[in-house]
Amino acid sequence: MNPYERRTEAVQAALADSDVEALICVPGRSLQYLTGFADEQRERHLFLTVPADGDATFFAPELYESQLRSTTWVRKLRTWGDAGDPVAGLAGLFDDIGISAAPRLLVDDRMWATFTQDLRSVRPEAEFGLAGDVLADLRIRKDEAELEALRAAARAADSAMERVRALGSDAVGMTEAELAARIESFLADAGGDGVSFETIVGSGPHGAMPHHTHGERRIEAGDPVVLDFGTRVDGYASDQTRTVVFDGDPGAQFREVHAVVNEAQATAVDTVEPGVTASAIDEAARSVIENAGYGDAFVHRTGHGVGLDVHEDPYIVGDNDRELQPGMVFSVEPGIYLDGAFGVRIEDLVVVTEGGSERLNQTPRGWEPNPTGE
Repeated sequence: MNPYERRTEAVQAALADSDVEALICVPGRSLQYLTGFADEQRERHLFLTVPADGDATFFAPELYESQLRSTTWVRKLRTWGDAGDPVAGLAGLFDDIGISAAPRLLVDDRMWATFTQDLRSVRPEAEFGLAGDVLADLRIRKDEAELEALRAAARAADSAMERVRALGSDAVGMTEAELAARIESFLADAGGDGVSFETIVGSGPHGAMPHHTHGERRIEAGDPVVLDFGTRVDGYASDQTRTVVFDGDPGAQFREVHAVVNEAQATAVDTVEPGVTASAIDEAARSVIENAGYGDAFVHRTGHGVGLDVHEDPYIVGDNDRELQPGMVFSVEPGIYLDGAFGVRIEDLVVVTEGGSERLNQTPRGWEPNPTGE
């Protein structure tokens, strides 16, 4: 039995212990997790229906039939043609697989509203919940194949970061957008598949905006530059941040802030082990920054889970008392942002192991282009 089939069976086991009749996914990361089929939602109705009892079944446009049969383990497939009525076809499928007149259904968290409305028209008395109520607990702990993909994606990000640092003073005068394009080329050279999110190059005051992406500002000597990027391997994401000064003197305050963030990040990573709560990791990072007098400038959570989605459970935030377990993977990324001046963020992905943690990112965390230490 392949891992996708095992995961689907785990979903069915969870449904069997509830009053849910079926879970329904659309193209996206959850469908990829259960079948290996990677695509995005489009205007045609394409669903995977996983009943509590019975066979998982694709409902798909007939133009997908060959692709689904050759790339997924799912053998049951109901197709419809462009000249047909997909809603009527879906109603027929529900009748055939025994979904009742007033079922409880869990639908993909990111299902388009138009598809949800069509499901409502097929079963007007249905009660709807979110598939994430079942899938999140399954996806939160990665198996060894998933961890290997995450490690490979992290190695690609590390390789790109090494090449970015090696630019040194040659990066001065580049626009943020030009450097972002260079980073994306480096990721591809390292074996990555695209980017896992829009590359962030935040130079000077732009670095004080945590989700600034990149623009036409030119990097100047002495500028702190926040570099946050990742790629995918087998669908699994990497996510790494370093704050670098390519040339020149960034000033005493930057040196102080960078040292504080580096200490906060190291303290939080050292706290990771099974049984520790997500909130404790957040507190470990936050207390270092607060004690240094910059608490008001740390304006986001300490981290987020990473897998097929670049943001998923577990979230490393102050009100999350979930205990960490081996196989969980998340970012640890404290930051300090001084509006109008600069920002500093340092981020690694971390795996919870049986005895502690494993950092997936290995590049230096110092701010110099070619630092000799941490």
